[in-house]
Amino acid sequence: MMKIAYFDCPTGVSGNMILGALVHAGLPLSHLKKELKKLRINGYIISIKEVRKGMFQGTFFDVRITRPVKARSFKDILNIIKASKLSKSVKERSIDIFKRLAFAEADAHGESLNKVHLHDISGADAIIDIVGTAIGLEYFRIKDVYCSALPSGYGTIKHRHGHLPNPSPATAFLLKGVPTYRADIKGELVTPTGAAIITSITKRFDDLPKLRIEKVGLGAGYHDFKAANILRFFIGESGTAYDEDLVLSIETNIDNMNPELYDHVISRILGAGALDAYIYNVRMKKRRPGVILSALCDIEHKERILDVIFSETSTLGVRTFLTKREKLKRRTLNVKTRFGSIPVKLGEINGKIKNVSPEYEACKKLADKKKLPLKVVFDEARSEAFRSIGP
Repeated sequence: MMKIAYFDCPTGVSGNMILGALVHAGLPLSHLKKELKKLRINGYIISIKEVRKGMFQGTFFDVRITRPVKARSFKDILNIIKASKLSKSVKERSIDIFKRLAFAEADAHGESLNKVHLHDISGADAIIDIVGTAIGLEYFRIKDVYCSALPSGYGTIKHRHGHLPNPSPATAFLLKGVPTYRADIKGELVTPTGAAIITSITKRFDDLPKLRIEKVGLGAGYHDFKAANILRFFIGESGTAYDEDLVLSIETNIDNMNPELYDHVISRILGAGALDAYIYNVRMKKRRPGVILSALCDIEHKERILDVIFSETSTLGVRTFLTKREKLKRRTLNVKTRFGSIPVKLGEINGKIKNVSPEYEACKKLADKKKLPLKVVFDEARSEAFRSIGP
């Protein structure tokens, strides 16, 4: 079993809400401050207090700026993180989040990454929110993070440049591919910093996964909405030994197309980023023989795959739906055989190997090169793999 975390965001997410939840769940403030000192930035004071939001008691995390500094560039922020004595994992996670946030700001302003002004995200408060989250996840030894769908409020957002649409342009960029919904709450529910953090660290946006809950933390927000402005953070052991993810299934029925074209269609769909694509025979209306063309893909590849299907087939419409996969944990072992090196995929559960599968293309290439039957190369790779992993 592995340690996983789940963020429940009924009224949105911000950097200070995430840190409030982490502290409420047991992240010692002394440890957080000690690690943040490694950044060697000054001019801020961190404080926490227990507050009530509706029926909930949570931690409000606040960063007060005592000495404003000139806006830092994206490069300045990276240099601060890289020069620190923080752990490698904290540095890497922090840099990934800042890169995502900086790209969003650059897109929102129509500027390059090197020229975009980072006034709103270069201050000590944003740096502490981002690096502090990475410190907290490392402290709890979190392996994977999951999150609920994110709500969007209505109305406009006050900004130093005037009023912005809700969500802000940078937040909207960060939420691409993330399940969102309209909440009946006026105000900014998801901040750019909150969106950058949660979309960078989250493996999947979905309902609460199977979880043996050990700790719960509540982070309080700034607002007093009619709904309690809180974020809940759950930590526990995974309730399943399998890897899980959510993929998009796209399928369509076809009964009026030349069957010779299906091989080309499937190749194009796979080339567009699909995880898998296949057809199977069905009997359709008027007893006509037909096929169901099906593709599995990550959500971000949806438009590319739809373009292939509508361009290369005779269909007029498709069905799309999200489906959950449960998978063996996978790793690749390179084995040396008398014919050459061959990668072999291993499928594991609870540390026990359940499946051993040599890479087909590598075996085929060696079989052609050595003028051997494919099954001979395949069996040799399996035998060497079993010899390497032992009983």
